[in-house]
Amino acid sequence: MEILCVTFIRAALRWALALLGFSRRCVQGAIARLRLRLALVAALTFIVCSSSPVYGTERHFTFTYEVTTADKGEFELENWVTWKLQRGRDGAANTHEFDFRHEFEYGITDRLQASLYLADWHINDHPGGGDQVHYDGAALEVIYRLSSPVTDFLGTAVYGEIRGGPDLVELEGKFLLQKNFGKWITAYNAALEGSWVGEHLEEREGEFAQTVALSYEINPRFTVGAEALHEIDIPNWDKAEKSVVWAGPNASVRVGHWYVTVTALARLSDNRDEPHVQTRLITGFEF
Repeated sequence: MEILCVTFIRAALRWALALLGFSRRCVQGAIARLRLRLALVAALTFIVCSSSPVYGTERHFTFTYEVTTADKGEFELENWVTWKLQRGRDGAANTHEFDFRHEFEYGITDRLQASLYLADWHINDHPGGGDQVHYDGAALEVIYRLSSPVTDFLGTAVYGEIRGGPDLVELEGKFLLQKNFGKWITAYNAALEGSWVGEHLEEREGEFAQTVALSYEINPRFTVGAEALHEIDIPNWDKAEKSVVWAGPNASVRVGHWYVTVTALARLSDNRDEPHVQTRLITGFEF
């Protein structure tokens, strides 16, 4: 098992370093610092991989939320990085964006979990716009579990998030479903998001999104599966635009207080203005 953990961590590290190296010409200073942080995370994960016991509140997916919440008094730290690739049209250069989230989770009760996103920020290299590092905002998230995916017929939970930043206010609600069948985990999310942007918050935007996910436990420390994401933008809460669909594989390794989960999604629908690829890596640590 230790060999499998090491192989997975090394693969994740190679992926992260290759990805960051590819975009280094766009964001030299910021990427160098990020590469060091990812290397440290991977090294720490490698250290605990051979000796620590398993904990049960890790994430099996990155785009889909699970019904399970942190136990009362449990405290976790999560770091997200999402790479989005937009292929250039008519000979234009490809563009890359890296989105980051830093999250603290706390179990208020065995059913109620609160999370604080201290900083959402991104790096992009959009043509003509130069290299940009931009702070997006901070957010507060609450999840309340209504039923268990193991002991009840169907696991359910409700999710609420409020997010604010420079010229931004955003509200999001989700309904979460999950059912565990032995070594299989299935999950579904339905989300509705509203945002107000601009200097005076004069622009309104809406979005409806769905995700579905499936995971299989190869052993207590390693799972593989797949996720799909479906989004519909509603500009000015008026007329919905054409929907877009992404899908792809994911994997998760969890050892001791650490877990690492990665998902790679490719766009399946013909929406050229949307990213062709979205790859998300989440590392988590339970205190």
